[in-house]
Amino acid sequence: MMLGQEHAQELGEHAAGVAEKFNAGETIIHHVSNSPISEPLIHLPKLAGIDFSVTKHVLMLWLVAAFVLVVVITTVRRYLKQDKPIPTGFMNPLEALVEFIRDSIALPNVGKKWVNTWTPLLLTLFVFIFCANAVGLVPIFDVLGLVDHFVLHTGDHSFIKQLLHGGTTATANYNVTAALAMITFSAIIVAGSRAHGVVQHWINLVPHGLAWPIYILLIPIELMGMLVRPFALTMRLAANMTGGHIAILAILSFVFLFAKMFGHAVGVGVGVAASVPLATAISALEIIVVLVQAYVFTLLSAVFIGMAIHVHH
Repeated sequence: MMLGQEHAQELGEHAAGVAEKFNAGETIIHHVSNSPISEPLIHLPKLAGIDFSVTKHVLMLWLVAAFVLVVVITTVRRYLKQDKPIPTGFMNPLEALVEFIRDSIALPNVGKKWVNTWTPLLLTLFVFIFCANAVGLVPIFDVLGLVDHFVLHTGDHSFIKQLLHGGTTATANYNVTAALAMITFSAIIVAGSRAHGVVQHWINLVPHGLAWPIYILLIPIELMGMLVRPFALTMRLAANMTGGHIAILAILSFVFLFAKMFGHAVGVGVGVAASVPLATAISALEIIVVLVQAYVFTLLSAVFIGMAIHVHH
């Protein structure tokens, strides 16, 4: 009994120390940010002054891309090897997804002539963004941290310890969403140029037949509007994926904050009565957000590409 009391006292002192040292802002930033650039996971030499070292979000991009590549290629090849190709297993939802992107997103926006040209790009954007969003909801590295703490016991500077720093949702990084938005921006220019010619595409930015003084105001406005589109795509996706995680972490932080101010019993009570139920509800909402944001990004990309092909003023 004395040993049990001593152990309980040690745990209580440890919990008190954790609660005393807890900083909600630092904890939240730690869980949503990229791994520090000064301490990347894999060091690579600079090329033309650009550091190509691999950070955690870069690693997550590679993992998601490899996962999508392997799963899709394996499924499609197995399907094509059949004597009478009939969708089975994972090929059923994959075929339904392809048809949905083609018939419900690409076709109404780019038209029948260009649907087969732009469906592959739109499908790739949707699948990649959806998988990258979904991975952020899976506690892969939290489980790895527990395994390391109780089983592996690696050093403070080990590769596993470095993996535990930073968030896993690559699409919450504005650099990633900006790169995706630039792909859409380039596709808009290519689509308009292929449909109307390079020169005519830029002429189509403004209506024809207006008095020339109007073009002095209209041309800068249209150019600004063209640049706003990728900016909107960048901010919408990254902000939505970051906001959900921040909300969950902020709500869970109430446990430690109340424990620090009023004692551990109050902190546990707040956690059981409010923090855990609210965090669970927001996590369920995040599942919907993962799908919706992938759909919205793909839909807006199709709309912008269609606007370049079918010019209306």
